[in-house]
Amino acid sequence: MYKWKVAVAVFVIALFAAWYAFPEGLIIDHRVHEEFPSTRDGSVPHTLASGTFHSVVHPTEGVATVYGLGNGTRVLRLTNLKTTNGPNVHVYMVAADDAKDNASVRRAGFIDLGRIKGNVGDQNYILSQNVDLSKYRAVSLWCQRFSLNFGAAPLTPEGAMSRK
Repeated sequence: MYKWKVAVAVFVIALFAAWYAFPEGLIIDHRVHEEFPSTRDGSVPHTLASGTFHSVVHPTEGVATVYGLGNGTRVLRLTNLKTTNGPNVHVYMVAADDAKDNASVRRAGFIDLGRIKGNVGDQNYILSQNVDLSKYRAVSLWCQRFSLNFGAAPLTPEGAMSRK
């Protein structure tokens, strides 16, 4: 009987520790489907840069595209995103050609666009005017709790894509 009590106590402590470490539920996908921001002035959004996600420490896929809207606003749109759910994952614009590992994100510097809205689906992030797309050329899905780069998308300017 004593062994069962100890086993149950250890199990409860392990369960609490797992919940504390990963409250977001790593095995549960959080799906999001944000519509593209509307342009009230009737202007057509134009693509400034885009790239495809590649995995770094977790399987990651999807497309990152920066759009310019008629009113001067710029939007980073993640489409068909699929990555691992994790604790405190943020979207970073990285000052590098790519973010192939954890060190490249830390070394290059980044702008934090905020917490990821979902690990599966489509979502938008407004870019402030101080985001220089000639400097910040990659998007990273960064887990702040464990300092891990889940996946990244190197961005290619629209004009460079049409010259290929």
